[in-house]
This record gives sequence, C-alpha cells and structure tokens, in this order.
Amino acid sequence: MAEASSPSWTQRVRAGRELASFADVPEAAEVLVGLLLDVEDTAVTRQTAEALARTGTVAAMRLIALAVAGADDNQADWLETGVHDALVGPDDVPDVAAACASLAWDQEDAVRRAAAAISAWADGTRR
Repeated sequence: MAEASSPSWTQRVRAGRELASFADVPEAAEVLVGLLLDVEDTAVTRQTAEALARTGTVAAMRLIALAVAGADDNQADWLETGVHDALVGPDDVPDVAAACASLAWDQEDAVRRAAAAISAWADGTRR
C-alpha cells in the first residue's frame, strides 16, 4: 500500500495492480479509489481500472463506479479505457455487466448510475 502514494507513477500502477484483488478490503478499497482518480498520471487511472475490471468482482466494479461518480470528464474517459482494455485482453473476460447488474440495488444512487454507465461500456465493447 505504500507504493500507492509514491511520487513514481510506475510504482502507483504496480500498487493498483497488486491491490485489485483486495477490492473488498476497506483499507485497500480506499487506496484503490485514490489510484483510480490519480490526478498526476492517467496511466495510473487506466491501469488500475483495468486491473479491477479483470477481477470482475462486484466489490471491484463498485470501486470503479465510485471513481466514475467522482471523476471529471478526462478521468472518466481513462476509466472507460481501462475497463475496455480488460474486456478485450487476451485473458478470460470477466462478466463486468453481471457485476454491474448486482450494483443496481446499491445504497448509493451515484454508484447505481455509474454502474449502469459501466455496463453500457461493457455492452459496447462486446459488439
């Protein structure tokens, strides 16, 4: 988790990749949202979103949705690109739409709306 606050963008990217499988751990989740909304380098945003989307869990997709809800237009574009990268990669593709569908009943309205947007991104990628 220390790498997440590094001045080096490459170390922050590594932190995002390594923490993605811990999206359901509150301490990691907070750090991951910070990486998704990295203000210094879009590569951190993109690659953290990709790592989380590759996990395909509801917890991971909720973090991306939280980031989308708080993102400016540029950050949102890079979040979408990261999700897209995960879906078109050579590995097994997670069912991002199914994870997002589970968020349709989230307590936070912003998460529900962002999850619907992410699901639409996933649908657009599959076409």
